[in-house]
Amino acid sequence: MQHHISKEGFEKFKAEWESLKYTERPAMQKQVSDAAAEGDRSENAAYTFGRMRLREIDQRLRQLDKLLDGAQIVEAKAPADGSIRFGAKIQLKEEKTQKLKVYSIVGGEEIDPLQGKISMKSPLGTALLGKKTGEKISVQTPRGELTYVILEVLYP
Repeated sequence: MQHHISKEGFEKFKAEWESLKYTERPAMQKQVSDAAAEGDRSENAAYTFGRMRLREIDQRLRQLDKLLDGAQIVEAKAPADGSIRFGAKIQLKEEKTQKLKVYSIVGGEEIDPLQGKISMKSPLGTALLGKKTGEKISVQTPRGELTYVILEVLYP
């Protein structure tokens, strides 16, 4: 299944995969092997923890394999008409509170609300796509409808 991802996001997930595969997993395998050599495995906490951690690492590696294999890397480029597209960084002002907010439009696997990275399929992402500087958008949230003015659209 194809899904959009930024080059930055792809590189981040690839680095995580490499770290898990070539650093963390071999270290955990050694720890499990050392703990197993100590004798009775049924009461060996290091062995039990190590096996559990290996399963977690293997599960994450499978997730990353699927994510990386199905990734369609999208280069963020400013369109000629100045509209908001995948990869854009947008500065918004909420009309009621006058608070400034900055969001980046990314793929679903890259979302990070604390870093202002929102999915292009989220309600806010969907409302922003195709809009331009100066336009207003309204988004329904659990706290009610919020209206934003688009102040600036930037591309890396």
